[in-house]
Amino acid sequence: MLIQSNVGGDWRANLATIRIPLSVKNDPLLSHTLETLVDGGRIAKDIGSDLHRNSDLPGLTALARMIKQSRFGDHVFFNENLHVNTTNICTLACRFCAFRKGPRHSDAYSLSPEEFVSRIEPYHGVIDEVHAVGGLHPQWTIEHYSEIYEMTKRHFPEISIKSLTAVEVKHIASRSRLSIRETLKRLQKSGLNSLPGGGAEILVDSIRDRICMGKEKSLEYLEIHAIAHELGIPTNSTMLFGTIETIEDRMTHFDILRTQQDTSGGFQCFVPYPFLEDNTRLPEAKLASGEEIIRVIALSRIMLDNIPHIKAYRMNIGDNLASIAINAGADDIDGTVGHEEIMHDAGSTTSVDYDRDKLARLIEEAGQEPVKRNSTYSQFQPISSKPLIQSQALPIIGQ
Repeated sequence: MLIQSNVGGDWRANLATIRIPLSVKNDPLLSHTLETLVDGGRIAKDIGSDLHRNSDLPGLTALARMIKQSRFGDHVFFNENLHVNTTNICTLACRFCAFRKGPRHSDAYSLSPEEFVSRIEPYHGVIDEVHAVGGLHPQWTIEHYSEIYEMTKRHFPEISIKSLTAVEVKHIASRSRLSIRETLKRLQKSGLNSLPGGGAEILVDSIRDRICMGKEKSLEYLEIHAIAHELGIPTNSTMLFGTIETIEDRMTHFDILRTQQDTSGGFQCFVPYPFLEDNTRLPEAKLASGEEIIRVIALSRIMLDNIPHIKAYRMNIGDNLASIAINAGADDIDGTVGHEEIMHDAGSTTSVDYDRDKLARLIEEAGQEPVKRNSTYSQFQPISSKPLIQSQALPIIGQ
């Protein structure tokens, strides 16, 4: 039985009580950062850049883990979900995207509502979320998406639908001659529960113009999410790093998201993921090393003081780095996934056949405690990968 989260815990007060590792205590920059957070402050962009460039990785990850522990103890969250991509046909051709196909490509596809539901059917009774994004189909309007969501809810009313990036919402609104607000209201009525947050890339328009020309501008991304938040639709937020952006661009991205969160308050999780080397048209990409990936995840926890959850997206970074990341500030590793195309088309080799026990084992082997969550982080159930040992009803530290 799922248990409710004890929301409202003062993580800064908790942080002040945690023993400070020597790697943090003996580093003036890290100890100052810790003091700022305990005192209720926010880490400035220039300090974030300094931490990124100059702090030792063990100390940086130790500080990020302290912050994560102050919020969630040793709990690490996952859910039982399935990725279903609606179409890979797209009117755009972003330079980093290996998923997109033209309408006449031999591998192009567009799922009908019936086909969408048939993808879910084998997982009925197991998953509690379907994650559905896709390309910008040149012909689909809001009616197609509404029919997908309505049919899904008729067949699987217990499954939460997390679907549509901001640019998909913009495209649907434009094709349907509706406002963003009316588009989201109608989709919400059809069964849309939350937005996954993809497509943020880097929220610096000079970078966006070079890697994803034609996508929504930074302000549009934020406005679409703000409207969703006003309508009671929770969303995630993301960052694609390791393309052509600078460290300062990354800090700007963090700052923009937390400023938006101050106003609209609906970002429930932040998902940083590195660009994967593939056959896209971005040869100048500055690919992130494993160390840099962990550094960015740790900084996500330190900089984003008002977004509760940080995800180690194992579909992108792999199980090994995900295991490290949940000891470096991340508190979530996504879910069982079942099927995934976008990251795998870009070169990911991460397994998609994990069940609840395999995910729990991955978390336990990293020294953390697995907790199954629902799609909106409002219900939790402690899980053990050890079938002979009954799980205890552990309290969940507040967000």
